[in-house]
Amino acid sequence: MNMLLDTHALLWYLAGSSHLSTAALAAIQDPANILFVSPATLWEISIKDSLGKLTLPQPFAQLFPARLDADGIFLLPILVPHLQQHRRLPLHHHDPFDRLIIAQAQVENLTLISRDSAFSAYGVNLLW
Repeated sequence: MNMLLDTHALLWYLAGSSHLSTAALAAIQDPANILFVSPATLWEISIKDSLGKLTLPQPFAQLFPARLDADGIFLLPILVPHLQQHRRLPLHHHDPFDRLIIAQAQVENLTLISRDSAFSAYGVNLLW
């Protein structure tokens, strides 16, 4: 299955946090699944890290892209169809990073690993 990790899911996985659900962890660790992360996620992490609003398990430059590569997580480029879909989304969710992740999941038909219940209003396949 092809899956897109939401920001908190990626961070909790990288930190080995118990906040990650059993189902999400199993999906991330299943070698049959292809995992993606959006540049929007890395941008959000970078912003929060630089503002001191986030504690990373390692410095940003050590985590990305090395840790993604080591864990077989692919960076999903932001493409024009994703932005076109983003523009069409109703405003159920106002976070621009989350809305872009939703648009990417919809366009690419990816299952979104997230505990954000607001995502369900967009009809995306959610796993948590």
